[in-house]
Amino acid sequence: VLGRKLEVISHDDAGKPPDAVRLAGALLDETKVDLLAGGFLSNVGLAIADFANQNRRLYVASEPLTDALVWARGNRYTFRLRPSTYMQAAMLAEEAAKLPARRWATVAPNYEYGQSAVRWFKELLTRAKPEVQFVGEQFPALGRIDAGATVQALAATNPEAIFNVTFGADLTNFVRQGNTRGLFERRRVVSMLTGEPEYLDPLGDEAPEGWIVTGYPVNDLNTPTHTAFRDAYRAKFNELPKLGSVVGYDTVKAIAAMLTKTEANTDTDRMVGAMRGLVSTTAFGTGDIEFRAIDHQSTLGAFVGKTAVRNGRGTMVDWRYADGRNYLPSDEVVRTLRPEPG
Repeated sequence: VLGRKLEVISHDDAGKPPDAVRLAGALLDETKVDLLAGGFLSNVGLAIADFANQNRRLYVASEPLTDALVWARGNRYTFRLRPSTYMQAAMLAEEAAKLPARRWATVAPNYEYGQSAVRWFKELLTRAKPEVQFVGEQFPALGRIDAGATVQALAATNPEAIFNVTFGADLTNFVRQGNTRGLFERRRVVSMLTGEPEYLDPLGDEAPEGWIVTGYPVNDLNTPTHTAFRDAYRAKFNELPKLGSVVGYDTVKAIAAMLTKTEANTDTDRMVGAMRGLVSTTAFGTGDIEFRAIDHQSTLGAFVGKTAVRNGRGTMVDWRYADGRNYLPSDEVVRTLRPEPG
């Protein structure tokens, strides 16, 4: 950036908020970094955001999806790249409203992200289709799902459709038990994140077919920008990028754009001011994104499509890019959600 090289210094927070805060403190006090970035789990992102606010240092959150990060607990120093829980729930509720199903059940990990996803999906789908009923819900512990019992409990409610928010190993176990026990037969499934390669790849030929999902069609997205990114990534790492690869890349590109705007001045107030309304690019090649001044949420979107199995691997088909701008509440609504103005 303007002749200076960006250096990324990373630590593993092990998915534990206290570890994340301790490491953030060490990065600021001992390593003397200029800003904080990253985070994965929502509870970790909230912990870092609170720490950044208390210490008046910039935090560019990348993966955490919790709405609280930019709304209920939003603060002057925290900005977020990925489309939030609300945004992705809105994308999926839009598709769910087109289905004939009226009886719905939900399953989600029992922490802020999962609870928020279910709450927003229920609200948005009911608003679009008042006749729907939610007949059952399951909230297994994150990373410790009893998939057999969860599948059995969902089946007992006899839903016509299921909204799923599990991911990672929990998703793998849920899909396998659901397939074995026939949970998904003649039922529609709408699922957050499942179309991401991180979660489809481990399933192999057991990947579900016909689920409506948000995700990342890495093989079939052929914009010039994404093709160049995918080819360069594969040449360097000998594998296709995951969605996390895009998120990491876009996070650093946004920071670089911000530092260009400040003329490489790393004064925190200057950087925070530059982040508000910042326009940046994305590896998707689907157009520029903006970090909204009112709530510090970026307008990065997500891909919505269906799952399928090709050559023994899960993939996305019939997908479209859902521009994040179209799935965010108005400024007037944000003012009721965010106690501290942007």
